[in-house]
Amino acid sequence: QKPDGSYSCPASTAAQSCLQNLAKLRTTLFMDVEIMTIGDELLYGQVVDTNSAFMGQQLGRLGLRVRQITSVSDRADEIVAALDQARQRTKVILMTGGLGPTKDDLTKHVLARYFGRELVLHEPTLRHVEEIFKRFNRPMLDVNRQQALVPEGTEVLHNAVGTAPGMWLEDQGTVFISMPGVPFEMKRLMTDQVLPKLQQKFDLAPIEHVV
Repeated sequence: QKPDGSYSCPASTAAQSCLQNLAKLRTTLFMDVEIMTIGDELLYGQVVDTNSAFMGQQLGRLGLRVRQITSVSDRADEIVAALDQARQRTKVILMTGGLGPTKDDLTKHVLARYFGRELVLHEPTLRHVEEIFKRFNRPMLDVNRQQALVPEGTEVLHNAVGTAPGMWLEDQGTVFISMPGVPFEMKRLMTDQVLPKLQQKFDLAPIEHVV
């Protein structure tokens, strides 16, 4: 790196390796990601979106640049439209919200249809949910059992502090990551699993932003 911040390669046999490293550096430095928050409560102002701020800070420390933050309602067609648009802009899309047990929590159902996959029961998640209900001596209903359903082929991200697992899906070179909208659950998943996986997959080097 030159004093002016630019980069150059020496005129030697190491030039090819240098050029390859420069290409990798440019890819890392300018890699964009997108955040998508899902839920009517965000659009109505009933809940303040603190998740995006946290994710933006953490992603920035890995050298990932948040290109856009999109808030979407709980309508399936609008989630699909937002996914179509997001994947045109970035190769990594992080979603929060819509993973609860209520009828308007549609995220995983939409993702299953979007990728043409069936929802399948993830047994480790089911056992985890059962343990939580047993611990609090609460009856477990069928809607709670459905928390363990995930799109087939999903890499399940274990939610140690809640019942809704995170999900990591890849399709045509794009990574789709879905996490619960509950802030402390999302933060735990981001810190313990999502950030390390992103760092490993894209060979990212943590950076420090100076303001």
